[in-house]
Amino acid sequence: MPLAMPPQLHTTQGNERRLGVELEFSGITLEQLVALVSNTLEGHSRPVSDYEVDILTADGRFRAELDFDYLKQLAREQKQRPPGELEQAVTDLLGSVALQLVPLELVCPPLPLSRLDRLNHLFNRLREQGALGTRHALHYAFGLHLNPELPDTGIDTLLCYFRAYLCLHDWLEAHEDIVAARKISPYIRAFPKDYIKQVLAPDYRPDIAQFTLDYLAWNPTRNRAMDLLPLLAWHDEEKVQAAVHDSKVNKRPTLHYRLPNSDIDNPLWSLQHAWDGWLQVEWLAGDQQQLGRVCQAYLAHLEQLTPDFIDPWSLKVRSWLR
Repeated sequence: MPLAMPPQLHTTQGNERRLGVELEFSGITLEQLVALVSNTLEGHSRPVSDYEVDILTADGRFRAELDFDYLKQLAREQKQRPPGELEQAVTDLLGSVALQLVPLELVCPPLPLSRLDRLNHLFNRLREQGALGTRHALHYAFGLHLNPELPDTGIDTLLCYFRAYLCLHDWLEAHEDIVAARKISPYIRAFPKDYIKQVLAPDYRPDIAQFTLDYLAWNPTRNRAMDLLPLLAWHDEEKVQAAVHDSKVNKRPTLHYRLPNSDIDNPLWSLQHAWDGWLQVEWLAGDQQQLGRVCQAYLAHLEQLTPDFIDPWSLKVRSWLR
């Protein structure tokens, strides 16, 4: 079944908007993953190292990798400089241990929204092959990351999407039923309450440079459920890197939504689940009058003395959902 679409399908330049997806999981080997993607999408593989492989397809370049930066860097260096027997044995042992603790990751190229059903088919094949997701073990903190291209990268559009997300974060967290391992991990932290108030204030009208400075002052980290660093680096990479010093921040004109679980082994789960949650952000961001009302209500909620667990915003905000 085709995925539902957001109200704004095209960029301001008239191009169909695209979505990049990253999926973390375990349960199969890197070799199995590469073979499955190659066969399903009629692509051919091109090894980058022993732990990273590109699969070139008609839809673009997919990357299958072990999500362990140190090991990937070590393997790249050894590909350029063949190791001795002892060094290779140590690397192989490290790789064997890593496969038990860290996930494989499938990084998909940005696909036009009308072609996202290709990923649902691919994810079904992964499930059939034995891929395991977030809920399979207590220590798994696997995620599904969505990288939606915005209609444009200007500050007005960015603020609408970011405000919509901030207002819907609590509901999205409930919608995803985030597992304990991900809640206690540092990767999907919520934004500080005082920063949320600053952004939602009706008189907050920064240009992109001021917004970047404010964001970095409060959030000099990738560890946010909605990571804006790639988009801000697209505008000013030097300013972002001066604040975060993180080589994994790759500039691109997209948001980086990291909240959803990877429930790849659940036969009732699909990309549709996380995408349906994201569509609520799309619809709210596209309705400025409604967005203004929700921001005002959320600001009032943040000021109340009643604890959120007694009067949860995740329930209140449902009246504004589509």
